Amino acid sequence: MSRERLSADLILQTPAKVNLFLEVLGKRPDGYHELASLMLAVDLADSLELAHDDSGQLALTCDQPGLSCGSDNLVAKAAETLRRHSGIRLGARMHLRKRIPMQSGMAGGSSDAAAALIGLNRLWNAGLSTADLKEIGATIGSDVNFFFDAPAAWCTGRGEMVEPTPMGMSLHLVLACPMQGLATADVFRNVRSANQPVHGKAIRLALERGDFDGICRHLHNRLQAPAEALCPEIGHVRHALLAAGAPCSLMTGSGSTVFSLCRDRDEAIRVAAKLGAEIPTVPLRLCTAADSPAVIRGAD
Repeated sequence: MSRERLSADLILQTPAKVNLFLEVLGKRPDGYHELASLMLAVDLADSLELAHDDSGQLALTCDQPGLSCGSDNLVAKAAETLRRHSGIRLGARMHLRKRIPMQSGMAGGSSDAAAALIGLNRLWNAGLSTADLKEIGATIGSDVNFFFDAPAAWCTGRGEMVEPTPMGMSLHLVLACPMQGLATADVFRNVRSANQPVHGKAIRLALERGDFDGICRHLHNRLQAPAEALCPEIGHVRHALLAAGAPCSLMTGSGSTVFSLCRDRDEAIRVAAKLGAEIPTVPLRLCTAADSPAVIRGAD
């Protein structure tokens, strides 16, 4: 692992996501679960630095101890898959600066992979379309394609089928990240599909209309119960957020991060201050989700 700054040709900011709604509709023949989810990008972000490598090699380093930089890393996988798909034999040095907690349900790895596809396509002048990149992204991870259509989207299939959703308002969030992370496979292994699934139409309409109370009223995550069984701290943090004055609270993805939605930044600051005094060992982050045409942002 390297903590040294890369002399980068391109730096991209890669956002985290939260799930305002997540329903599990059943098990698929391919072993994945059929999902319906409303995802939202927030301004907590990793950064991915890219530089040309004249040797033709692909090399990835990261400032996060314990994170593999081998072929199992989604950035490395995205780079190699893009190169194979495009027929390009150029190289790149890549350095990942992690700010999104791992095993947190915020899809940091998927966001990093999407940024690698976007950034390397640009760095190498590969000329692939967004549709081409999505085709590659779907083979890398279920959440990757969301980040091509963020900041808000309705995601189905195993998560790779993405329909952009307009946002009628910006949202302010408090993220509470328990120290114990959860493996997605462990949570899904314990989930049971509902006989009568919750439908997401109401929360989609509320987001489009900027109806804050409606969004709060229709928050839903089918994975929350099995995740709380594996990590009871998730439930404790969720209830503590409500006790601190949060209008609503939900776990994102397969956990273990819990978020609250707040009406404005001042309310988010008050909630975070109260929760921080109550549970000082749980890291907190204030975030904003806004309708932006460029969620994965890059600069030369």
